Amino acid sequence: MNLPQQAQFNSQPMQIIHTVNELRNVLKAQPSIGFVPTMGNLHAGHVHLVEIAKQHAQCVVVSIFVNPLQFGANEDLASYPRTLEADCEKLKIAGADIVFAPSVAEVYADFDGNNLNQTMTITPPPMARELCGASRPGHFSGIATVVMKLFNIVQPQVSVFGQKDFQQLFVIKQLVKQFNLPITIIAGNTVREPSGLAMSSRNGYLTSTQKIAAAQLQQCLQQIVSAIKQGNTDFADLEQTAMQMLNDKGWLVDYISVRSANTLALATQDDSNLVVLGAAKLGNVRLIDNIDFCAK
Repeated sequence: MNLPQQAQFNSQPMQIIHTVNELRNVLKAQPSIGFVPTMGNLHAGHVHLVEIAKQHAQCVVVSIFVNPLQFGANEDLASYPRTLEADCEKLKIAGADIVFAPSVAEVYADFDGNNLNQTMTITPPPMARELCGASRPGHFSGIATVVMKLFNIVQPQVSVFGQKDFQQLFVIKQLVKQFNLPITIIAGNTVREPSGLAMSSRNGYLTSTQKIAAAQLQQCLQQIVSAIKQGNTDFADLEQTAMQMLNDKGWLVDYISVRSANTLALATQDDSNLVVLGAAKLGNVRLIDNIDFCAK
């Protein structure tokens, strides 16, 4: 995709919009729209996605919406940080044109102030029931549903998602493909702390001691990658060894899995494009990470 010429729109102050109607009116005249959906509590990884979007569109919209549909019954919806003012300051510096920060009722027309029982949802592909989907039932249905809603509202030509959420990225690409959406999905590389820890909004829940230990997840994944590149194709043994190593260090491991980077099916010796994914709790904080690589 060719880089756009500098748009006059970018010389205007960043706008903060809360309603669908106002956003649509503002976007009517835009020749190209880049979209970065977020749940707020932004960090450098989100800023990187905005920078990518700016390279591919003349107007960049960033949504800040804590989506209740993707949280399970015992997850942290109520305590998830709402930091709109600080987020907007970061986005202004990053060069975003519009922040779309709707209420739940604005996104979900059936919301009665308490529940979303009547909401029509999207059923993602079977792969969404594995990995993170196995321990978070309904999570990817909630993501697919809200992303489809946001795509319909913003109608971007380009949308940027972080590769740290590799399975989410896979689901979104399938959503675009299956519904024939005229949107190009671009993956942004994972932004990391100096320790190697993937930046995440949930890192803020970690104590200073836990934050140092949290780099162990990435280190275990790196060890698997190194072993595979050296010719070890006993993926199950590599996964079990890594899980045991983390459990011995006080983690509660959800999964470590070597998969095809193209399909997210279990890896075989014939696959060359691989991804090793991990999810584990350190204390009460669930962290995810992945490394995609070429094995041959």
